Amino acid sequence: MGTEKALEISPADTQCYTYGRRVFLKIKKNMTVSKRSSINKNHARYLVFVLILIIVSTFIPVAGSTRASTKPFPFHPGEKLTYRAKWGFIQAGELTLEVLPMETVDGTEAYHFAMIMKTSPVIDHIYKVRERQDSYCDIGMNHSILYKKVSTGEHPRDVVVNFYWDKLEATRSNFGEKMAPSHIVPGTFDTVSLYYVIRLKDIKENGLIEIPVSEGDKSIMVKASVTKREMIKVDEKVYDTVEVIPDMEKLEAQHVVKKGDVPELVIWFTADDKRIPVKIQSKVKVGYFIFELVAIEP
Repeated sequence: MGTEKALEISPADTQCYTYGRRVFLKIKKNMTVSKRSSINKNHARYLVFVLILIIVSTFIPVAGSTRASTKPFPFHPGEKLTYRAKWGFIQAGELTLEVLPMETVDGTEAYHFAMIMKTSPVIDHIYKVRERQDSYCDIGMNHSILYKKVSTGEHPRDVVVNFYWDKLEATRSNFGEKMAPSHIVPGTFDTVSLYYVIRLKDIKENGLIEIPVSEGDKSIMVKASVTKREMIKVDEKVYDTVEVIPDMEKLEAQHVVKKGDVPELVIWFTADDKRIPVKIQSKVKVGYFIFELVAIEP
């Protein structure tokens, strides 16, 4: 038998390129073959470099991902949060935030969030609300896919917002009447998924969280200020919370909120890993609604 000869592949005979997180090493058709029995040091270093590149690309997270860690999400299908609504000292109604079973939207597996709000018979005479909002986000919680809003109260709506990520566009329709597409930036969410995206963040006192949000006809940048740690009492239960104030800044008009303005939305999240919103203050036309957590399921 003859002596085996090593096949030498030089850098000039190869092409290294990437696609997403994959690294490919392509051997050219007209490569040169050497009968030397070993690979020289330069070629060895080249092959080691390619191997390191493959290993690094496998374990480094993709840039732009909402979550950089592999920790489990603080919410899961089946979670249902029920809130008692107040308008001053008056019982104003009920709000629920629920994580429904996973669904497939346009071939993409998605989280399904629902927010349902209804006012009490007393408030119905002043400001009637019967509203359901549905949000669908990709399984990695990187962006919204679909948003729906149905209102049958004082201001009826039947809104559908589609997010087209290949075009970086969002489209909005109301009762079937379509509006012109609007531009969106990577990582854009809708107004309901905002509550869940904040729960994925590292909420630290005096911190700032920026999240792009689209309503289909316009895009806004939510700058959520983490202001202070506060103990919140709801009935007989006391929660250790962190106060978060999402400040809506319009990208188009570069709106600046004046100092001393009362925020439109304030959320108190628990200061633990679950980051459950236990109290929400929301501005409406007739003043403010205060929502306090009264039940957690399961």
